[in-house]
Amino acid sequence: MKNFSPEDFKVTSKISLKNSPTKRVIDKAEDQLEDLRKKLGKLQDTMYAHGKYAVLVCLQGMDTSGKDSLIREVFKEFNVRGVVVHSFKVPTALELNHDYLWRHYIALPERGKFGVFNRTHYENVLVTRVHPEYILGENIPTVNTVQDIDDAFWDARFEQINNFEKHVANNGTIIFKFFLNLSKEEQKYRLLRRLDKQEKNWKFSPDDLKERKLWDNYQACYEDAINRTSKPHAPWYTIPADDKDSARYMVAKIMYDTLIKYTDIQEPELDDKIKAKMSLYRQELESE
Repeated sequence: MKNFSPEDFKVTSKISLKNSPTKRVIDKAEDQLEDLRKKLGKLQDTMYAHGKYAVLVCLQGMDTSGKDSLIREVFKEFNVRGVVVHSFKVPTALELNHDYLWRHYIALPERGKFGVFNRTHYENVLVTRVHPEYILGENIPTVNTVQDIDDAFWDARFEQINNFEKHVANNGTIIFKFFLNLSKEEQKYRLLRRLDKQEKNWKFSPDDLKERKLWDNYQACYEDAINRTSKPHAPWYTIPADDKDSARYMVAKIMYDTLIKYTDIQEPELDDKIKAKMSLYRQELESE
């Protein structure tokens, strides 16, 4: 695959993950990414000076889909102050004392910066949907047993997530949502590597195998979540993830090609009064 358009992987109508590709190989993807991430870094500098937009990058995918390494490689050329990564784990006691979106809202990027959610607010309609008993830990007044978590509960939660993203987008945050679409066969290979390579042993957990047995459940929940929440202001992109270099390049290119369409993002002009006195300021410094 020599080239592609962001529209190739953008979800604009109902999709089936079963029929979505998990592998696309881009020619010289690693070399192309090297150039592209420098352009993204420069763009972020301009966005920081402009100060009117933030960028939220949401990464979701099954275990071993490559989220961590993608973050490392795509954002390598960023000023470290220009990108903040949040990895959302099991909610803490403090987080459970708030509504489920609270911890995500307070982690949103400020204007001029990129925020990366490694696992996101969608865990609240993915992991909790596969394991509805987790919802009981949220102490929601209307939910006392798993039987209380019905279709209406999930309908409401999807509506809340859509409203959350709409509010954020309306206030200047550009949202990208990437689902790293990994095949079950490739996940098996990557899990075996964690067992076989000593330097990767630390990544392995027996829970990975337990969750792998629920693969079909997760795929159904991902598909439903993507179809319900891919909106013009917060689109999903299904990224073939079996080839890591190509997946990283695709994510970077989609972000760059989208962001350069925001032609209003420019470094601010100096005030005319200051510009008129530039030579005087130079003279003052040179005469010290």
